[in-house]
Amino acid sequence: MPDAERVLREYVADGYTVVWTHGSQFYDATVAVAAENPDVVFIAEQDTEPEDVPENVWVLDRNFHLAFYPLGVLAASASQSGQIAYLGGVTLPFSYSEVHAVEQALEDTGSDATLTSVWTGDFNDPTRAQQFTSQLLGAGNDVILTSLNLGVVGAFEAISDGPAGALMTAKYTDKSNLSPEHYLTSVLYDFEVMLDEILTSIEAGETGGYLGMDYEQGISLQTPQNVDQAVIDEVNQVVEQLAAGEIEVDRDVTPVE
Repeated sequence: MPDAERVLREYVADGYTVVWTHGSQFYDATVAVAAENPDVVFIAEQDTEPEDVPENVWVLDRNFHLAFYPLGVLAASASQSGQIAYLGGVTLPFSYSEVHAVEQALEDTGSDATLTSVWTGDFNDPTRAQQFTSQLLGAGNDVILTSLNLGVVGAFEAISDGPAGALMTAKYTDKSNLSPEHYLTSVLYDFEVMLDEILTSIEAGETGGYLGMDYEQGISLQTPQNVDQAVIDEVNQVVEQLAAGEIEVDRDVTPVE
């Protein structure tokens, strides 16, 4: 992304000594500018542990596949129709890993639920998200797992006008205010705790490294809403097993057909 490189160079020119880029789509640009500026430390988000990382780059791995595994378990248990959907923004590797994690969860639990995966083409377009959500609901999907940014507002607008009992999940933060009656849960990401650790390491002289988010640090699942306690208990148990390393989720970035 040429524009991303331009903006990063502007930060460097303005005298910033630590620069954080939010999103794996900016990784290549971050590494390129980091190579030009060895005295500046960069924090780059990625969805794997890449090779050939410059010594002045910290890689922050979001591990989205870990986050979406329990959503698969939850969606299967919460769905009445047995039809669940994934609504993404752009077909990036991390998005594929989210879909495959849900598929693994369905297989591991022996669920008969079917999964439909679609992408709007834009993380931040509420109108397109609203249109896609309406189509998914019309096709009989009663649980929709979203992986969007601003676009999620449109998705919740659509489900608010949708059938009773339809549920939707969110990502990053609590978004229950968007449609309380149709809200299921959100995967919560605490970037602050990760940045605190990285910045502490930078102050100690470690200008580069790798730090992955997991259920011990950075990732948590908001208590599900609008479902029975038995479903909540089931999902909480899965999260505990993930945190303890008792469940291994494959990081599969194979493109979804």
